[in-house]
Amino acid sequence: MTSDLEILPLQFKRIAVEKTFLLRHEVLWPDLPIDKVKLPEDESGWHFGAFVDDPSTQKDPIAVISLFLDPMPIDSGDSTPTSSVSASSQNTLGLLLPSGTTIRFRKFACKADMQGRGVGTALLKYAMDFARDDLDAAILWCDARVSSAEWYARRGLAQFGTKFYKGPIEYVRMKIDL
Repeated sequence: MTSDLEILPLQFKRIAVEKTFLLRHEVLWPDLPIDKVKLPEDESGWHFGAFVDDPSTQKDPIAVISLFLDPMPIDSGDSTPTSSVSASSQNTLGLLLPSGTTIRFRKFACKADMQGRGVGTALLKYAMDFARDDLDAAILWCDARVSSAEWYARRGLAQFGTKFYKGPIEYVRMKIDL
């Protein structure tokens, strides 16, 4: 999309996981059954939505992202997370989490007609701020589709590990120090 598009007044808020499913499905895996976008760990995550600041559109988010307490893999592309954090601290949510916690974001999706308008960038920044300020996270990471890696790099994330596949789609791990 072009850069001369109207800047959208956005609002971000925590949402129920069920509010993420439709957009996850529509954007990420439209050819698979909707159950494929549901994660076993969804109930233990933090889910956020971006909304256009207009009461008539407040019922459905235009972008979603989910955060999970998930140690960063040391690796090489395998899916086995590891962590060496031992000290603990109380965060703003009253949870006892390891100092320097790593938070993983997953199922980040923005409606096709809203892409290129700063919505995803703003929601990712909101998620980064939440992870750092409310969860006392030191690192935010993800498994990014290779086709999106450049987008993440422009927002400060760096690649680590080797590329790997989930089904037919090639991925790379990316992270950012908070």
